[in-house]
Amino acid sequence: MPSIFTRIIRHEIPAHFVLEEPHVVAFLDIAPLSRGHVLVVPVEEREFLHQLSPASAEAVGRALQRVAAAVVDATGTPDYNILQNNGAAAHQAVPHVHFHVIPRQKNGAGLGIQWRSGGLDSADAAVLVAAIRQRLSA
Repeated sequence: MPSIFTRIIRHEIPAHFVLEEPHVVAFLDIAPLSRGHVLVVPVEEREFLHQLSPASAEAVGRALQRVAAAVVDATGTPDYNILQNNGAAAHQAVPHVHFHVIPRQKNGAGLGIQWRSGGLDSADAAVLVAAIRQRLSA
């Protein structure tokens, strides 16, 4: 069954589109955290960012920059967050890759973040670096 975002992309469910291109769309979030909250969504339906085709990933990257600039200009709010979650444990509510562009307004409207910093063990860092570099070069 197609995701709700695929149904929006197909115009089966109404949305307030701000951008429609062959590989990516953007529309206003129906439950915004602040005025100007926009979702940027690849047309390709994949649950996780790393599953996207290079063409879709490139299109999303280009669209994010353009949509963020347009939201800043349209709302007059220079500060914003870009949020993207992968998987239920990471708070992904719709299993279709999507990015939130969320203006952060001076009155506090927008995304609230609680950052729980940890420490980085040097030995583990070396193991991680080696493993990630190996996979990047494959």
